[in-house]
Amino acid sequence: MTPHSEIPNNPKREVYAVSFILFLKFPTQFFPVKNSFYFKLIILPFLWGFLSCQNDHREKRKPEKVVETLADLGALPLEVIHPADNPPNAEKIALGRLLFYDPILSGNKDVACATCHQPEFNYAEFMETSIGVNGMGNGSKRHFLIPNDIPFTKRNSQSVLNTAFNGIKNHEPYRAESAPMFWDLRAKGLEEQALLPIATLEEMRGNSVTEENILAEVVERIRNIPEYYQRFAAVFAGDPNPVNEKNLGKAIASYERTLIATNSRFDQYMRGDSNALSLSEKDGLRLFLKTGCAKCHNGPMLSDYKLHTLGVPDSKNREDSDAGINGAYAFRTPSLRNLRYTAPYMHSGRIANLEQVLQFYEDISGGKIPNPKVKPEQMDTLATQMNVNFKDISRIVQFLNTLNDDDFDKSVPERVPSGLKVKGNVE
Repeated sequence: MTPHSEIPNNPKREVYAVSFILFLKFPTQFFPVKNSFYFKLIILPFLWGFLSCQNDHREKRKPEKVVETLADLGALPLEVIHPADNPPNAEKIALGRLLFYDPILSGNKDVACATCHQPEFNYAEFMETSIGVNGMGNGSKRHFLIPNDIPFTKRNSQSVLNTAFNGIKNHEPYRAESAPMFWDLRAKGLEEQALLPIATLEEMRGNSVTEENILAEVVERIRNIPEYYQRFAAVFAGDPNPVNEKNLGKAIASYERTLIATNSRFDQYMRGDSNALSLSEKDGLRLFLKTGCAKCHNGPMLSDYKLHTLGVPDSKNREDSDAGINGAYAFRTPSLRNLRYTAPYMHSGRIANLEQVLQFYEDISGGKIPNPKVKPEQMDTLATQMNVNFKDISRIVQFLNTLNDDDFDKSVPERVPSGLKVKGNVE
């Protein structure tokens, strides 16, 4: 469909066009002059110019700006959908929970999934980018041990909370096995996502085991721990080799799908409780829609789960510039849920608070590109055409805070079957 096809026909213009054609054939019927040839020579340019103006007027009409509505957002579902080949049960979830907190999964046995995805920080971490292998301490006190040849992780640690709903859209069937994962969408489904950090040098693998051999090494370690073997055999009964890479991913994914928070005040509002939000929060919601935030932050998770180039500055923790999976500095739209607990923000963790995030969007809509390696033609027009005003920022932040829900499982096991430190070297 062309832009013109969206504009209704102009009846007057059609009348002019018909009259013009008739005039060409029968000029003297319109004007009783003797020399029709000379008359046409004089009058035709004026008629043609008139019709052209009508056409120009029609072509220059701009389509009205589309403003998203409340229907483009949504409440989270109360139930989680699981892949058909990985139905949950209590034993599988318990096994996945132990694995999530056990550093036996890392090359040097010093990092667990929970090292960088901590329950007290919404299963994320309060750092620009994380310290995985060869690290010690927790939160802002975490540091590398000396000597060290391991870099910081490449990107900010995303929350595991509500990843059971990654990629969910309004009024569309949800396929958990195809759910988009990571800042660059390089994995589909939590089963695949759970295994990739184990093979990443700076996250969990380290230098002691090669990328090709790390998963086989971890599986063998687990197989040789009696408690783990018994748990795998019980959960995956009938499998002649129950401790394997695929079942490892299934167990961790089953646990991660229990980490949900589905009853924020925004969810209550979307389910019909008009008193769940204050007047100022409702005004913030209106401004959130008006400024264009919902063009990318939409659906129940407030993310379109697409890649966008925004010109976010690189992390100072690494010397190399992160151009993303396609070399265009494009990264996935993050969810806006539970933002209170997941600062700092953006893929590089360079923006400290929500007010600064909105100021960032105000800047790029004014033509600024904070990352000097990003070219103007690479910038996503959905972001550069936003209309964020400084005076509206505080009210939009008030709305964003209605997406917080602190009611989720934060329990940590007292021990793990390997006998190693729960959560790895965090103390």
